[in-house]
Amino acid sequence: MKFSTLMTAALLCTGVLATSAQADTLKKIADSNKITVSYREASVPFSYLIGSTKAVGFSVELTEAIIDDVRKKTKRPDLQIAYMPVTSQNRIPLLVNGTYDLECGSTTNNSTRAKDVTFSTNMFYTGTRLLVKKTSGVKNYADLAKKTVASTTGTTNAQVIRKYNTEKNLDMQLILGKDHDDSLLLVESDRAVAFAMDDILLFGLRANSKNPASLEVVGDSLQVEPYACMVRKDDPEFKKLVDGTINRMMKSGEFAKLYTKWFESPIVPKGVNLALPMSADLKAILKAPTDKPTL
Repeated sequence: MKFSTLMTAALLCTGVLATSAQADTLKKIADSNKITVSYREASVPFSYLIGSTKAVGFSVELTEAIIDDVRKKTKRPDLQIAYMPVTSQNRIPLLVNGTYDLECGSTTNNSTRAKDVTFSTNMFYTGTRLLVKKTSGVKNYADLAKKTVASTTGTTNAQVIRKYNTEKNLDMQLILGKDHDDSLLLVESDRAVAFAMDDILLFGLRANSKNPASLEVVGDSLQVEPYACMVRKDDPEFKKLVDGTINRMMKSGEFAKLYTKWFESPIVPKGVNLALPMSADLKAILKAPTDKPTL
């Protein structure tokens, strides 16, 4: 029993030390000559797949710019890059436990998540709205009373719509898709009348859906939230690098050009233009970058 107790204590100490070492991401990358970054499979136009393995999008290009700065900082011009798909549900645990090193996707920067991870400079602002079939008759949240509504597991949107349902006593039934494509399918197959999600993701999903003309984004915008990249906690050096890349791009005009490419121009694979001008909130942080979260 004593030997078992001592071994358990030793293993726990080793785990703590390993976790602490992982917080020095730049050293970990330099020592291994490898960085592992995540991507999303259906967060259009931030990070999404075209074909079976190629991820593209606004956040993917931000990630690539950060990787370039990591190469310079670590003096590893031949740095190996591994790409890992993540979901709304597993993106934080896999970052925390060191499975991958950087997440730039479509993740809301809020104070609850900041207990587990650290966020970069904010790089987008969005709010929860509804994707519905045009024939549904749904125009706003009051129309969802006693109806089935979809959202995605592990998202703040599921929390927002659940809270709104309770506060307004709408008696909605909430069902959760495992990812955004799954949630969209719930609407397309009439298992839900609406999909509650960040408005920009809904525009992207509609654009790349089987029948875009049959769908529309409706409803007031609930709880405007910032997106940001995620790094592990207690790693100020890596956060400084990530912030430095984003802030430099904002100051130089590269960020605005990237925005135009993915939000105001035709995008792959169908050449649809989301035609979404930059919001006032985002224009403001180009002048004064901030990592301020939602509550």
